[in-house]
Amino acid sequence: MKILYLNFDRGIPVLGDKGASVHVREFVRAAAESGHEVLLACARLGSGNSAPPVEILQLNHEWPREAASALAAMHGIDVERQGLPLIGQELSKLVYDERIGEQLLAELAARGFRPQLVYERHALFSTAGVAVAARLDCPRILEVNAPLAEEQKRFRGLSLEGLARRMEAESFRGAAAIVAVSEQVRSYIHETSGVSRERIHVIANGVDVARFARPSGREDLRKRLGYAEEDCAIGFIGSFKPWHGTAFLLEVFEDIAAVRAGARLFAVGDGPQRPSLCERADASAYGARVCLPGRVPHAQIPTWVAAADIVIAPYDAIDNFYFSPLKVLEALAGGKPVVAPAVGQLVELIEHGRTGLLYSPGDAAACREAILSLIDDPAARRSMGAAARIASAGQSWQNIVRRVVEIAEDASVRWAA
Repeated sequence: MKILYLNFDRGIPVLGDKGASVHVREFVRAAAESGHEVLLACARLGSGNSAPPVEILQLNHEWPREAASALAAMHGIDVERQGLPLIGQELSKLVYDERIGEQLLAELAARGFRPQLVYERHALFSTAGVAVAARLDCPRILEVNAPLAEEQKRFRGLSLEGLARRMEAESFRGAAAIVAVSEQVRSYIHETSGVSRERIHVIANGVDVARFARPSGREDLRKRLGYAEEDCAIGFIGSFKPWHGTAFLLEVFEDIAAVRAGARLFAVGDGPQRPSLCERADASAYGARVCLPGRVPHAQIPTWVAAADIVIAPYDAIDNFYFSPLKVLEALAGGKPVVAPAVGQLVELIEHGRTGLLYSPGDAAACREAILSLIDDPAARRSMGAAARIASAGQSWQNIVRRVVEIAEDASVRWAA
């Protein structure tokens, strides 16, 4: 199948380290390795990781300031009243969405690329994919990884909320089928756009099972970190964002470190919460046992997973937990027991007592006891890790691509009808 993959989100550089970047790369890589011809059109290429084996087209995302002003006037937006810089960022996304479709169609015509499927990653203030698919006369599957308008409003601010929500609903309704990464995301799509639940297919994130099952460098990394053979390493890998629970994690670790001399913690990643966490770790009596290496290329993540004895995903207790945590799947594929709150899709990904341990969201004492039980029982860690690796096999990227293609083939039949 000839697939046009659209990633119009300028916050997701294809070669970057964030989970969304990994998702884009791994999906198109698996599609190519499964025999499909893929052209990836993106707003930002980025750097830091190797490119997937597909043709990549980076589309222009810089437009004259006058274009944003004209668009604001057309929509009746009072820029001065709304305030900058937030409104400026949103207007630039609107300009991009207005202009990028024609640029993309011209590039496709120049290459002679005629897709059988448009597969698009949902982006805020983005409806260009609807028009592109219509002009190409082929079905469009929309992948929705989060309730973006709601998330933007809640965590970063949203000036043009009404317009953002209308465009989001238009994008949802303009898809022949939708892939949602969690049941909570499916409910959001249905409730905000009226798209029937039957058109929305829940497919969790995936993992490169082979890469995480056969990592190299575990012992070298542990030696570099100063770990003794008997030390137990608790690993966190992810973004240092408010809802990822890194402050909660440090609090729990301090209690553990007070009673287990061999406990060690590393937290890999970057984000807005990292500076404050570094300050807290430096001031802690157990700061010498905490490692915060910052950003690490994704190619090195399997080694960090291998260096851990326990992986923790300490998400905060938030309403409507809609995530499909990529790093949890990677930890399971790496054969590590995962400790996490019993919320959302985590309850489906982690089988309590078999592939990891679940605790009540926000309950620091329960989280501490779960980790302590694994520190004190190496045999349980090994048993859960082995079961975790087996359980993760069904979530390979190849399996996800196969399911998407099945949905696409059904959508193509209905599209043709």
